[in-house]
Amino acid sequence: MTKHFTRIRDLGCQAAYDLIARAKEMKDTDYRSDLLAGKTAIMLFEKASTRTRVSFETAVYQLGGKTIFMTPAESQLGRSEPLKDTARVLSRYNDCMIVRTFGQKNIDELVYYGDIPVVNALTDQGHPCQIMSDLLTIHERTPNFDAVRVAWIGDGNNMANSWIEAAMYFPFELFMAFPEGYEPDKELLSFALQAGAKIFCTHDPELALDGAHYVNTDVWASMGQEEEQKRREKAFAGYMIDEKMMALAHPDAKFMHCLPAHRGEEVSEEVFEGSSSIVWDQAENRLHMQKAILEWIFTAE
Repeated sequence: MTKHFTRIRDLGCQAAYDLIARAKEMKDTDYRSDLLAGKTAIMLFEKASTRTRVSFETAVYQLGGKTIFMTPAESQLGRSEPLKDTARVLSRYNDCMIVRTFGQKNIDELVYYGDIPVVNALTDQGHPCQIMSDLLTIHERTPNFDAVRVAWIGDGNNMANSWIEAAMYFPFELFMAFPEGYEPDKELLSFALQAGAKIFCTHDPELALDGAHYVNTDVWASMGQEEEQKRREKAFAGYMIDEKMMALAHPDAKFMHCLPAHRGEEVSEEVFEGSSSIVWDQAENRLHMQKAILEWIFTAE
């Protein structure tokens, strides 16, 4: 049976924990293998990328495989070829699709019509690879997730949605603060709460920061929302994570950001470059987590 990595909530609790443990083991041993020898991963990227592209290409290479990178401008997708046709053709040539796109429906369509594993490398609805990497980063410092309080301060975007999904399987407390009108997916939030996730939402960032061990934020205007920049700057006034805001969190709190960051907007230069920042560990852990995800996909149960 073909395995896909499209949403954290589709993993199941045991697989989610196993990925954290395996990624940590891979990192500690600088793991390499020939698991993907003779295999090719096609990377379909409709959105620009630095960390996601480079970490995935390196992950495939370190597992013995090769990648082909394509944007819409380099394929018939740019000429409106139906996605279902692309899925069926690429399945005849390649062994895996790694996809960075806009709508989650695009991922679902590739899964439905294709015959090879599909990895969600980001959609407007979720960023599961990033959040699993972030959980690895937390696990390295606080192995017991029961003892962790995570704060999400900012937009209810794809990152926020994937944090909500992660809270369904990992027992950390998730305190989330958004401006009015910028909340995450309401159906997803309700689903996670019914599943037992410990999630608390507010419009007061100071309340969400109180006692947090890990403070997360993201840009206020994501890719495709650039025309909303000025309006969002006004809506998110008071949401910048600066030293005063960090002082509201736990004394040993760490600052996290998926990058790229807009210094002086969602985070101050002092916090971003300060001793509490662990953003570079987060970035490195994309490589190790993605190796674990690829191994999970290509290893029979």
